[in-house]
Amino acid sequence: MNSTPLTYQTIDHTADLGVIVKGPDVKNLFIFAAQAMIDLMVKGDIGEGIATRDIFIEAEDFPDLMVRWLGEILYLFEGENLIVNSIKIKSISPTKLKSILTLTSFDPEHHQVIREIKAVTYHQISVDKTKDGWQAKVIFDI
Repeated sequence: MNSTPLTYQTIDHTADLGVIVKGPDVKNLFIFAAQAMIDLMVKGDIGEGIATRDIFIEAEDFPDLMVRWLGEILYLFEGENLIVNSIKIKSISPTKLKSILTLTSFDPEHHQVIREIKAVTYHQISVDKTKDGWQAKVIFDI
């Protein structure tokens, strides 16, 4: 998952952690946001994927879609002990996202939790087209 340089920066926020993520297009923005969240949670060699999962998310708009998307990836980690290894977004619109995730099992011998993220919040959420591509601001409850 760390093969692509991430284009995000962390921002300070009381009792929470935020990121600003940039991508050349909306597909990559959603991929980079997921990579940023995983990078903030887990350290270690993610290795090869062991399973794939089709993900379909519906939402009201791009900000809602981002929260639901990252929430799904967070659930896979927290609820099923699965780390997203790679992401292919098949289609995306302001209200729908279809993707295929390649997943790896969390193994304490190879992975370390560096930060527990409790939730992806709607606080200050933004997903915007900019002159240079796309940008999102996401706040995580830690």
